[in-house]
Amino acid sequence: MNPVPDALLLLAPGCAHCPAVLDGLSRLLKQGRLGRLEVVNVAAHPEAAAAVGSRSVPWCRIGPFELEGAHTPAELAEWAEHAAQGSGMTTYLSQLLESQRLDRVLDLVAARPGLLADLVALTGDLDTPMAVRIGAGAVFEELAGSAPLRAVVPQLGALTQAATPQVRADAAHHLGLAGGPDAADLLRPLLDDVDPTVREIAAESLELAAAVERD
Repeated sequence: MNPVPDALLLLAPGCAHCPAVLDGLSRLLKQGRLGRLEVVNVAAHPEAAAAVGSRSVPWCRIGPFELEGAHTPAELAEWAEHAAQGSGMTTYLSQLLESQRLDRVLDLVAARPGLLADLVALTGDLDTPMAVRIGAGAVFEELAGSAPLRAVVPQLGALTQAATPQVRADAAHHLGLAGGPDAADLLRPLLDDVDPTVREIAAESLELAAAVERD
């Protein structure tokens, strides 16, 4: 039996969207799809908003997912299902990066380094929006030379075999940020890539990998 997630909702008097989110979460609670629902009026308890870094309402957390603004009952139910199934993290990370919540993504990765594999998967997917690809790259840059980033070097290496030059180029850059001999070994074949941009980035990334290793 899958665990039932708990939820937290922050609202305030006069908020136009808060009643609808409260109603949607209350329905999930009554249906047994939430284990507990805590509702806090931030006008009376502003410390609750400060504790989670919320600057607007409605704000809710369902399992590991923090959601801001208006959400339909169907959307809330979908996130509750993801929380119960332990799925949906790639979609969640994508949404955070698209809305420029880099800080939140970094916090999540710090707590769960394995999430970097999800960011690698987003990098390798041509359907990933450009804003998300850029955001994922920013996360890798923040973690340059770190053990968590080096842990996903094999996954990045797999992307160097992708059919699309853009994916190979991105993988090369991220391998340079990871640094280390394993990354360098994966970069060297790209020096002979059929695409000139990939070759150029591979050469730059080999220099970057060496610099990261020295640091």
